[in-house]
Amino acid sequence: MNARAGFSVEVEAVPVTGLVRVGGRDFVADPSGALVLPEESALLVADLHLEKGSAFAERGQMLPPYDSRQTLAALSLVLLRYRPRTVIVLGDSLHDRRALRRIAPDDLASLSAMQVGADWIWLTGNHDPVIPAALGGEMRASATLGGVTLRHEPGPAGAGPEIAGHLHPAGKVRLSGRSVRRRCFVSDGARCVMPAFGAYAGGLNLLDAAFRPLFPAGFTAHMLGEARVYAIAGDRLAR
Repeated sequence: MNARAGFSVEVEAVPVTGLVRVGGRDFVADPSGALVLPEESALLVADLHLEKGSAFAERGQMLPPYDSRQTLAALSLVLLRYRPRTVIVLGDSLHDRRALRRIAPDDLASLSAMQVGADWIWLTGNHDPVIPAALGGEMRASATLGGVTLRHEPGPAGAGPEIAGHLHPAGKVRLSGRSVRRRCFVSDGARCVMPAFGAYAGGLNLLDAAFRPLFPAGFTAHMLGEARVYAIAGDRLAR
């Protein structure tokens, strides 16, 4: 099932407010997979993985070559919705170091147009340890927003309030004999790991061992629906 499809099944869940609390700050969780801190007029996204489709094509695995366009169209819509003064992308914006050579000129122009009127910060990731100057904006290894550290890969448990990407969290619930799987934010109040924003980025089940050391006391999954975010207690999830 497409991770961006509608979440049409109602569930008994934590009251849905559209907020993810991290380090004492309330971030607005948007169904697109973006996170917003309104008082700072800042918008966060993670793991765009632009040109993943063309990277697979170079290895002989053909995918429809429209992932960058789809990802940028979704990003453009969420930017129009919030009109942030600052945009911070939490790493793995490009799928590999050759992505900029393959991206369509129209897509690159669209990305440049989005940056007009906003401070744009690219955090480096494991897929893009260097951000090409042609992408515009500013390159950093990490940033701080409202007292919360922003980075690509999550730090060790107890490292302090942070928001990270990298792991592409996804949650699954079973309801009335069917399974629903969605990308999601995952948070315990001190740390949040963001869903991948990229159209082809996929997701890793929150019950995977990779998440266990990050959230030793449990977590809430904020699962993405078409028009809202559903907060689901971690012990309600399935593999």
